[in-house]
Amino acid sequence: MSVDKIKGQIKEAAGKATGDKELETEGKTDQVVADVKDAVSEATETVAGVAKSIKDTVTKAVKK
Repeated sequence: MSVDKIKGQIKEAAGKATGDKELETEGKTDQVVADVKDAVSEATETVAGVAKSIKDTVTKAVKK
């Protein structure tokens, strides 16, 4: 879990506890943004792994 997601959860909880709908919504929004950032990061890592695999395969094929 990312720091941004935790911050969002804290804001949401504080908003609920104080009846501040704006703070609650901001917390929920922060959590969604954190989830999107995490998903993009994971996708980037996956693409990098696939690219490396393709490069390695091509390199091996060329050496034969």
